[in-house]
Amino acid sequence: MRSNDRLVAFLMLLPSLVLLAIFVYGFIGRTAWVSLSNWGSDPTQALALDPQIAFAGLANYRKLFTGIIDVRFRQDLVNTFFFTLFFLVGTLGLGLGLAILLDQKVRMEGLFRTIFLFPFALAFIVTGTVWRWMLQPQGGVNVLPELVGLPPLEFRWLTTRQQIWQFDWNSVPAFLAGAAAVTLAFMAWRAWRRGTRVRAGVQAAWTVGLGGWAVAGTPGVTLLPYPEMHGFNVAFVGIVIAAVWQMSGYTMALYLAGLRGVPEELREAARVDGASEFGVYRHVVLPLLGPITLSAMIILGHISLKIFDLIWAMAGSDNATTDVPALLMYLRSFRANAFAEGAAIAMVLLIMVATVIVPYLRSSLRGEVRR
Repeated sequence: MRSNDRLVAFLMLLPSLVLLAIFVYGFIGRTAWVSLSNWGSDPTQALALDPQIAFAGLANYRKLFTGIIDVRFRQDLVNTFFFTLFFLVGTLGLGLGLAILLDQKVRMEGLFRTIFLFPFALAFIVTGTVWRWMLQPQGGVNVLPELVGLPPLEFRWLTTRQQIWQFDWNSVPAFLAGAAAVTLAFMAWRAWRRGTRVRAGVQAAWTVGLGGWAVAGTPGVTLLPYPEMHGFNVAFVGIVIAAVWQMSGYTMALYLAGLRGVPEELREAARVDGASEFGVYRHVVLPLLGPITLSAMIILGHISLKIFDLIWAMAGSDNATTDVPALLMYLRSFRANAFAEGAAIAMVLLIMVATVIVPYLRSSLRGEVRR
């Protein structure tokens, strides 16, 4: 009887598994193969019925990360890093603040909750269109001071080419090695607290090695024979504001549900022990919201890495200052017909997203198995 149930369950899942294998993993495999070819290097036969495609190995990836012409892709990666950083900090901070305010049992809480959550119901293309109107250099928020008799602002929100916090692209390996060393140090600390001394020792040894390699400037790794400066494009400020405005209601809902799940007895016990209201949130409430924060960071990080429609609507497709890898992938693939290069960008995006998603899914599945 049990074997029949398993057979029925397998047959029920089989159509979904076949479709998943073809339209997800099959297309990923096809994209990976195209990224290792030279499809599109010859514009005269890129769209031919039977294009002549040859294996090119990692040439497309080398061009993206070390080629002289593909400096735009490298700036796009820097744009994505800064956008993700400010998007996460702004969305989580504003969402938590709104949730704490609503948790104070304010009057008309339902109305405020609906107002704060409403932007999340909009599509990014709608949000981008509205905020593009608001951030016009000759209108929108720039003319608001005129309402009180002050001169208008002159900030060129989405068109400025000003960069801050610049660094040399050749320093990226050292940054990555340093980040890996910090991550391993944290893992070693956790392993030591759990009592797994051998694992902690191995991770600590790797930490020392990677840290020393990063401090030494990653000797033996040379990306470019000349300095190439990249930084945070100030034009992204408006895009970050629009993205935070839309997604902060989502994090507010997550945090508010978590706050309502904290037992009142824990808060009262902390107050009896002499904790102030700030101390109650710092030492009792916020630690209990850790899993919610992690889940929100994973989801928001995934959104930020593949952001496309918001930037298209706000800044257009040809504004290199506000470009991101997903937008460049579209331009390379469907305007320049450089399908191999576009596929290589797509695979880089896939790896970046997998780096964020896979560890979270792995830890979640481990937690379910332990239960």
